[in-house]
Parts: sequence; C-alpha cells; structure tokens
Amino acid sequence: MFQRFMVFCHTLALAKLYFDKGGVIELRYEGHKLRHEYKYYINESVYYTLRERFRYVLKMDENTKNEEGYLISSLYFDDINHSAMREKIDGSRFRKKFRIRIYDRSDSLIKLECKAKYDSLISKESATLTRQEYDRILNDDYDFLAQREERVCKELLGYHHTKLLSPVSVVEYVREAYVAEEGNVRITFDKNISTSIFGLDMFDEELALSEILPPGIMVLEVKYDDFIPKAVLGLLQIAMTEKCAISKYVLCRNKNARVRYNG
Repeated sequence: MFQRFMVFCHTLALAKLYFDKGGVIELRYEGHKLRHEYKYYINESVYYTLRERFRYVLKMDENTKNEEGYLISSLYFDDINHSAMREKIDGSRFRKKFRIRIYDRSDSLIKLECKAKYDSLISKESATLTRQEYDRILNDDYDFLAQREERVCKELLGYHHTKLLSPVSVVEYVREAYVAEEGNVRITFDKNISTSIFGLDMFDEELALSEILPPGIMVLEVKYDDFIPKAVLGLLQIAMTEKCAISKYVLCRNKNARVRYNG
C-alpha cells in the first residue's frame, strides 16, 4: 500500500485521479490509463518452468498463432540529440518514445505508437497507418499527419519539425504472451530479440538482423493495472528476483553502434 501511495505521489503532477463504477482508484494521464510495467532477464530453464505453469492458470493471448507466439517488428524514432536513448540511460523518470509496429511482417495492421513512461507506470496511445503512409514516413514525408485527427500523429509531426525526430532502428522479436482478466495482467516472453544493422524498412525481405542477447537469454515483461492475483504472483516468484531497467531499443542501438564500429 505504501509503495502504491508513493507511486501515486510521483505521478500526481502529471496524472488525474479517477474512480471507476466500483469505486476503484484509477490513474490516467492525458486520458490514457496508467499501467505498471516490470522487466526481467531470464534464461531458458526459468522460461520452460514458467511456461509450463502458466498453461494451467493463464490464457494465451488471442493473437497467438502457435505455441511459440508471434513476430513483432518495431521501427523506433529518435531525434538528432538521441534524446530517447539518453533519457533511458540517464534514468529519466518521465519520458516518451515513438515507434511504428507491425506483426508477422504483414502490412494488414500498421500502428504508430507513443509509449510514455512515468517511473514504473506506462501509458500508450496509437493510431493505425496505411502502407502508403508508412512508406511516406520512411521517405521523410510527414506532412500528411497534419490531416490526421489522432494526437499521436500530430505529436510525431511536431517532434519531426522541431527536433528532427526520425526512424533510427528496427527491433524485432518473437513474443509469447499470457493474460489474466483479474488485474488485467499481461505476461510476455520476448525471444530472439534482434536489430537491423543498416536498413530501416521492416517490410524489406533482405533486411539484415542481428541478435542482441546471449543464446538462451530472453526478456520477461509483466504488465498490470492495479494488482497481480496471488495465484499468478506465486508463479512468478522464480523470475521476479531483480527488476531490470531493460530497453530493447537501447540494447539494439548499442548493438548497431558496435557492429558499425567494428565493421
């Protein structure tokens, strides 16, 4: 309870307090619900143990096509000062990050997203792009965003004009996701995390990718609204030993820099 109160105090200046119909406290920022997010590095042994346990208690995400999960590709943006990367490394408590995300390398769903983080709380807003709009952004044409009603579109346009925000890195991984309705819990295993070395077009069939973590190491992410049910929390104890300030984007940018320097 004390920890939750402290988080509330940290975000009070940015967030507004709401009560749902059941009288439950809910924090929102700019109309978007704030959720808790924690990340952990795990090895294959922990992964297989958790995976086996989850199948008796949790449901697999409805987007999962097979037991291994689904492919996520994200094109991340940064400005000329590398602010998104520097703010993460410096541990800035409040920050935003823009990306375009697709699934299984298909253009049937292309999402422009802005993920905002406030300490351990996150919110996300998004808008759907067409393949033509995606191509225009890759060709440094952002003007069409002024005609879009979604705030995330107008924000990206503004950041592009004022800070020269532009695509810098592709991050790709296989996500295996499990959910629990109580607490709106979502637990994911992000496997085979890779980054593009030179190209930025996620639909390029010849896009060269390089894995960023040692073999057998992956990222466990835990997201929830207000609490984690006891049954689920008990299953996670094996992995929730030490929270890590993990950013797949920063890991990939560092990998890009090393490969280019050595190349």
